[in-house]
Amino acid sequence: MGSNTSATQTIALTEWGIKNSKINYQLAPEILQERTVEDYGGKETDNGTLAVNTGEFTGRSPMDRFIVKDAVTEDKVWWGNINIPFESDKFDALLEKVTSYLDGKELFVRDAFACAHEDYRLKLRVINEYPWSNMFAYNMFIRPTDQELESFEAEWTVINAPGFMAVPDQDGTRQHNFAILNFTRKIALIGGTGYTGEIKKGIFSALNFILPVYKNTLPMHCSANEGKDGSTAIFFGLSGTGKTTLSTDPDRALIGDDEHGWTENNEVFNFEGGCYAKVINLDPEGEPEIFNAIKPGAILENVVFKDDKSVDFADTTITQNTRVSYPIYHIENIKKPSKGKNPKNIFFLTADAFGVLPPISKLTPGQAAYHFISGYTAKVAGTEAGVNEPVPSFSACFGAPFMPLHPTAYAEMLSKKMKESGVTVWLVNTGWTGGPYGVGKRMKLKYTRAMITAALDGSLEEANKGNYHLHSMFGVAQPRTCPNVPTEVLSPRKSWNNDKGYYETAEKLREFFINNFKKFESQASEEILAGGPPRKL
Repeated sequence: MGSNTSATQTIALTEWGIKNSKINYQLAPEILQERTVEDYGGKETDNGTLAVNTGEFTGRSPMDRFIVKDAVTEDKVWWGNINIPFESDKFDALLEKVTSYLDGKELFVRDAFACAHEDYRLKLRVINEYPWSNMFAYNMFIRPTDQELESFEAEWTVINAPGFMAVPDQDGTRQHNFAILNFTRKIALIGGTGYTGEIKKGIFSALNFILPVYKNTLPMHCSANEGKDGSTAIFFGLSGTGKTTLSTDPDRALIGDDEHGWTENNEVFNFEGGCYAKVINLDPEGEPEIFNAIKPGAILENVVFKDDKSVDFADTTITQNTRVSYPIYHIENIKKPSKGKNPKNIFFLTADAFGVLPPISKLTPGQAAYHFISGYTAKVAGTEAGVNEPVPSFSACFGAPFMPLHPTAYAEMLSKKMKESGVTVWLVNTGWTGGPYGVGKRMKLKYTRAMITAALDGSLEEANKGNYHLHSMFGVAQPRTCPNVPTEVLSPRKSWNNDKGYYETAEKLREFFINNFKKFESQASEEILAGGPPRKL
């Protein structure tokens, strides 16, 4: 039996063939940080926050994410280059190799929950090779009480071995790293990568199958907050669109920043017990809540220090994807527990580098489903001289890499919930205005915040009722006026001061939308198809 360093209970991992390991169970984050600094290469910033380097991988590796294809998944999963099939016998053999590799090593084990709603709670056991990975699990999952631990029986197990390298020809992987979900054995197996995001996204992906298939609950890659009136707002968006920033609002209680479920009883709940935010160019004035959450107990990943041990948030020497994880209680204004009711507004956030989408527009249910399936944002091609052409990026349901089912399954659930609850969906462009990337400028955060505030308090609808302008290229309802926002900001065409250039660029983006959606057309309803941009003027 493994040795125990917690007063809670002694545990064993013999069911996994791990018989000779020192098992550190349920260690406090302070001890995990201390061990990381002493023995695992961690450093501390000027204010005592732990900083680690995740090694070769500083982000997820989507082409190395697999799902075991078996009786549970074969007819339900949307197989392809997002959900890549893995053979059951290959999984069993690889699992045995990983656990054999871990046997005899000092290990860090944590029991935790996913899902803040008791009716949907998933009991997890996380087995880590490194202490900082276990501290990440403490931050990101929901922390059980000592009493809850007394009768804890894990339903799913995360086995995380960053130091284990697969042999592709023998193990069935693409390269030496892998993240594999097995829904029959209820295991997330992760190896060859120290990037902690694989741990949380593995469980997120599992819930994206479990909740709609077995619980009639819509899983969402979104942030959520609650107003003083008890209404919930939901923010969908890909990386870099402002999902975490805009949902962390001093006037609204944060429910969660990344992963939620929406139940058949019209309740929204956080999957997680923490936040995992990008810190590239983090601005203490623009994002004070996130900046102030970076304190002992948080984990910074792949950041660069200045000489005084403070963090240079602008330095991308290691990666653009610098991150911080912290327990949600590092944010002062949070909802306890992390649940909300009565969703009234949903925001689809996109950073449109083409600069043609309105800064805010109102969507019909069909348009909402279409844009949800599309999951559009844009990336800038780079900062080299003369390279100014934006690159469109579509990620179905604003989280394609984590969605095991066909995107239309999630979109139809969303449309149904929209109609049942009377929720309003807004498309918000946090990207460029006055021209595309390289010509225009990024939309000012204060204007985006003002538009979202006006949508939430009803003043945007009141000011434009019956008087929205239908966007000629995308058919969305574009407001003509908004409190605390200059009128000229609301019209992307007027902000360009170049009608010909605007319409040519808008036509280009419209074609990108239409071509991207072709792969979904065969399973999309007429209402969803009608929600796309008009084919021709």
